[in-house]
Amino acid sequence: MSITQQYALDAHRARQHGEPVVPAPGAHDWQVMRELRDYQQFRAVVAGRPAHGRLWRALARRLHLRPRPTC
Repeated sequence: MSITQQYALDAHRARQHGEPVVPAPGAHDWQVMRELRDYQQFRAVVAGRPAHGRLWRALARRLHLRPRPTC
């Protein structure tokens, strides 16, 4: 069963029982990614590391951007 079929089945069952319909697959993907990034930055600061990791520095070097100041 595909994820779309499972969603349709869950939505149908929820309507039959008068419950709120579950959100569509992928509806909150960007929010989850932002929360994950924020959590990783938080963990870095708590551990005493810069909040922006190796990926940001590599991208900045590649694009010849000025590095962000550390707090």
